[in-house]
Amino acid sequence: MTPPPIRVLVVDDQPLVRMGNALVLDSADDIEVIAEVGSGEEAVALAAELHPDVVLMDVRMPGIGGIEATRRITTEDPRIKVIVFTTFDIDEYAFGGLHAGASAFLLKSATPETLTAAVRTVAAGDSVVEPRITTQLVDHYVKRDATPVTGSPPSPLDRLTPREYDVFLAIATGLSNPEISARLHLTPATVKTHVNRVFAKLYLRDRVHAVILAYKLEVL
Repeated sequence: MTPPPIRVLVVDDQPLVRMGNALVLDSADDIEVIAEVGSGEEAVALAAELHPDVVLMDVRMPGIGGIEATRRITTEDPRIKVIVFTTFDIDEYAFGGLHAGASAFLLKSATPETLTAAVRTVAAGDSVVEPRITTQLVDHYVKRDATPVTGSPPSPLDRLTPREYDVFLAIATGLSNPEISARLHLTPATVKTHVNRVFAKLYLRDRVHAVILAYKLEVL
């Protein structure tokens, strides 16, 4: 039985960009663009009405910007995955999408193949970050959130079993579930279980947060 297509809401205040992205995504057999809107306000309203699987979200728009729209959408329905689409490698507004609940960051220079792959990846529950902004993203949050620490407070990693710790490090170094399975000699089902437990114990939304936590705790 063929699975239903991934339902996508495309948000961009530039009509030609919005239309182009919609055409790219609609050309994929397993993706369906269910609506296109040009503002954050419309995005929030339609997401609540249509419950898309994925929202492709522009960052800079008049009124409610993409970051605030992302926060409202993911707060209202955490099952909806948001891809933040940004123009520049270093973009403070795009970085804000991480705390707002975005699952992916892509540059608008991404190829059609990269865009469709990102939609499939986040719909499956994973996360995507453009390689060119990964370093800036980590540096931005690690440095911004750094605070002087006195004493030796317990590490959140102490909550993990030794095997879960191994899985956490594998996630933080960018390995996919199949790669973790091969490296640690675990079945795919066991890897999935460990990943879910790691996310739950460390209160992580996705793999992007795992990378940042690993850098903050200096285990990478």
